[in-house]
Amino acid sequence: MKLSLAIGDKNALETAFVVYRGFEDCIPKAARLGYHGVELALRRAAEINIGQLRSLLDNSKMEVSCISTGQVYADGGLMLTHEDAEKREEVKVIFREFIDLAGSFGGIVNIGRVRGQIGNRPRLVVEEIFVEMARDLCQYALSRSVTLILEPVNRYEIDFINTVEEGVRLMNKVAMPNMMLMPDIFHMNIEDKLIGPELRKYIQYIKYIHFADSNRRAPGQGHINFEEIFNSLRQAAYEGWISVEILPRPDPDTAAAQAAHFLLPLIEEFNDWRKNGSASVSRGKKKSGL
Repeated sequence: MKLSLAIGDKNALETAFVVYRGFEDCIPKAARLGYHGVELALRRAAEINIGQLRSLLDNSKMEVSCISTGQVYADGGLMLTHEDAEKREEVKVIFREFIDLAGSFGGIVNIGRVRGQIGNRPRLVVEEIFVEMARDLCQYALSRSVTLILEPVNRYEIDFINTVEEGVRLMNKVAMPNMMLMPDIFHMNIEDKLIGPELRKYIQYIKYIHFADSNRRAPGQGHINFEEIFNSLRQAAYEGWISVEILPRPDPDTAAAQAAHFLLPLIEEFNDWRKNGSASVSRGKKKSGL
């Protein structure tokens, strides 16, 4: 298990869920805090200077964990299930560029709110559009060894795919080997009955997990029981990334440090258990939310 931090370009949207902005400064910062990688929150793949990114990663001994795409939706309402077929084609082009980038960095592209809203349309119509678009993109991604990961998001932000169970059902409709799930602990705390048991139940579909506490701040700053979550992931033999996607409060440096300080000991214990065997994860006790 490795720890990643969500970061964006200097010109990332004000509403972007990133802790740091500006790749040149924040990749070394994240490395000094102990993170193993960074999640790149992008509007377009062209924001990345590939040579510069490769140099920053090599010098910091860091990896890209994922390309995240929430800003595509936030910047003008582009979405995979848009009613306008021309808009859908525009999103498809953007995603193919993300997939090309992920083929060299990380191998994972997320689908969050960019999947779109149902609104006044029949749900089945929206699902059918999504399935068609996702299959096309997954097919494109296969030859580049890239996986697309669907992120359930709470009902207050979007009306299409709120729970992990709904995400699994839609994934099964897409029926592509490189379509997986990306649960987010913050959203699960709102939408799913139990966090740990749901993670264990659907672990075969889970590639990547976003971590934030109940207040969307760094883990350890709210009331979610992360000890139990780590024990559930241990029982399920999870092997993917943990990525910190939080509000940069009280300030970016403090938020990033709080998350690293809280999660890195848990990850170290988790990895020690995977290597040597142990009874349970025993740090980071928080007593509610599950």
